[in-house]
Amino acid sequence: MKTKFFAAVVTAAALMGLGGCATMDRTTVGTVGGAVVGGLAGSAIGGTGATILGAGAGAYIGNQAAKRY
Repeated sequence: MKTKFFAAVVTAAALMGLGGCATMDRTTVGTVGGAVVGGLAGSAIGGTGATILGAGAGAYIGNQAAKRY
């Protein structure tokens, strides 16, 4: 339980840090944000493999969503 809480805190801090980067374009922010959210979701569902797959899928979805909007 402590590990998941710590991961959520680190994720929130990372997303806040990315929001402050004015030099990053929308596609990069979408890709990184999607990877973080996907990795966190994968970690909640399963082990290391699910975390890696979730991060990869999240990065792809975040990238494509940023390109469309």
